[in-house]
Parts: sequence; structure tokens; C-alpha cells
Amino acid sequence: MLMRPKQPFTEIETIRQQLDKVFDQRATTRDNSETAWMPALELADAGDNFVLKAQLPGIDPKDIDVQVSREAISISGERRYQNTNEQSGYVRSEFRYGKFHRVLPLPAPIQNDSVQAECKDGILTLTLPKVTEARNKVVKINLGQIAGTTANPALEQANQ
Repeated sequence: MLMRPKQPFTEIETIRQQLDKVFDQRATTRDNSETAWMPALELADAGDNFVLKAQLPGIDPKDIDVQVSREAISISGERRYQNTNEQSGYVRSEFRYGKFHRVLPLPAPIQNDSVQAECKDGILTLTLPKVTEARNKVVKINLGQIAGTTANPALEQANQ
């Protein structure tokens, strides 16, 4: 029986090379499934509204489908491959083409019948008004007219 000493760094390098091949193959093939790519999203709380921005460069707004419920937003669509010149081929392309679908749960319910949308410079912006109960309400607390008095008469009686 021939015994070889273990070479952990060689084994690790072999595994790394195999993983690189898998990821390179995945990146270079065109996957037409709905998970081919997903647009980046940004959700901000703007007080009475949420503002959702989605990066959708090069996509015609008519190719975007937005569905809004009280609890979530669904954005789907397709970035179509356009080969304008059959003669000139690409040497390398890292653009993602195909269908996409994103569902984003919201942290609070919204008024889905009052959503406003704007698509400009490849950025889809949705203004999502919160329902009245979910808005941050500011309530002024009356601290009393004179220093030393409490605003709550029940507390005055309890302290006596």
C-alpha cells in the first residue's frame, strides 16, 4: 500500500477551481427562466409614505408589470435582447436579459389604491401612502400651565 501525505492546500485549490468553473458556466449561459436576473430595489420610509425605487435600465415601461397589495409589491417584466446588427458579434457581454420577478413584503400596510408611479432614466419610483393607522402620529402633550403642576388630575389626587 502506497501512502501519500495529505496536501490540504492542493485539495482546497482543486475545489476552488471546480467552483470557479461552475460559476463561470452559470454567468456565461443565457438563462431564460424567471430567475435569470433581478433588479435592485431600494425602500425608504418617508414619514406618511414608503418610497420604492427599482433599477430597470433599458427596459420599456410597457414591459413592466407592477401589482400592489396592502402588504407587498410585485414587480415583473422582461429585458429583451436586441441584436440590431447580425454581422457584428459581441466579444463579451455581461448584460442580463430575460424575464424577472421580484416580490417585496412591506413593513406596514399601505393604501394600494393611491399608489403613484414614475419611470425616469431607468429608475421606477413608486410612492406608497401608508394607511392612516400605520402613520407616525405626533401628539402634543400638555405639561400644564404652571411649573410644579401635573397635566393629569388623577395623578395629582394620587400624590396627595
